[in-house]
Amino acid sequence: MTKTISPADLIPMDQYAGDYPISIHLAYQKDAPPNIFGKIYRDGARLWLHKDLAQIVLRAAKIIHEKHGYSLVLYDGLRTTEAQEKMRQSKIVQANPQWLEEPGRLLSPPGGGAHPRGMAIDLSALDEKGNLLDMGTVFDHLAANSAPENNPAHRAYKSLGKTAAQNRKSLSNAMNEAAQALNIPLFPLPQEWWDFRLPAEIYQAYAPLSDTDLPPEMRMCS
Repeated sequence: MTKTISPADLIPMDQYAGDYPISIHLAYQKDAPPNIFGKIYRDGARLWLHKDLAQIVLRAAKIIHEKHGYSLVLYDGLRTTEAQEKMRQSKIVQANPQWLEEPGRLLSPPGGGAHPRGMAIDLSALDEKGNLLDMGTVFDHLAANSAPENNPAHRAYKSLGKTAAQNRKSLSNAMNEAAQALNIPLFPLPQEWWDFRLPAEIYQAYAPLSDTDLPPEMRMCS
């Protein structure tokens, strides 16, 4: 039987920004870089994560800060089904239908994936001065061909520069170390270096969330 996510199990990550080395840049709230889809979220939207993934992110932020002096910047978490549909209807997706097709699909249909359950986080890292680390591509670099040899955002891309490769490793190591310490499974999405999520066997047990499942103050689009 499919389980339901309670709104009480979703954590607004901005409440930790003053106490942990994290910052929030809700990417799809403004029609400006790094957002390639246009405005998707309402002005009052917040970045929500399922409580298990929230724990991992907070611990990872402390780890990467203690080891390197870095902090994490969070771009997206809960993406309701309405938000997913708005993305699919955006001009850039309509111009790139291959992003919606198998194999190598880069965007889930409404209700698909971990984002509409708050069980995926898109993030990057900042250096000691607050500058984005070089990760080889920008966040949301969606390649025309998502195969590892053609997609520089893929974790298995072979032609990544040394600095970018090390920065990705630092981010992945912090996230994986945090997950292991908490004994919570974590799956780094292969084709997107910025995407970390709970495994499919966990998130698929839960129904996706629409804005109508949430109280007004938690809704993403309406």
